[in-house]
Amino acid sequence: MALEPNFFERVYEVVKLIPSGRVTSYGAIARYIGAAKSARMVGWAMNKAHDLEEVPAQRVVNRLGLLTGKHHFGGTNAMQQLLESEGVVVRDNQIQNFEKVFWDPNKELVKPR
Repeated sequence: MALEPNFFERVYEVVKLIPSGRVTSYGAIARYIGAAKSARMVGWAMNKAHDLEEVPAQRVVNRLGLLTGKHHFGGTNAMQQLLESEGVVVRDNQIQNFEKVFWDPNKELVKPR
């Protein structure tokens, strides 16, 4: 019998699916995994993800497109540089054209059971 993955693992599985050049929010991930009021917990999961190469943590921002997790990346502008290397435009710690690059797992993926 397979064990239910823990909350952080469920978050990481969604984050791994975010396409390069796109971003999503903590809240969108929380809603997708069935924990709508747990955006802050998604943030905690992302804080722990920066050493996991397979989890593109830079692609998760707040609901306004702000790089709120940037202090968890090595270097002052590492999160911004990673996003810009994927073609995302960032100005003053905020994603430009946020609506255009926003990836909503609730619309893009089949809901988990």
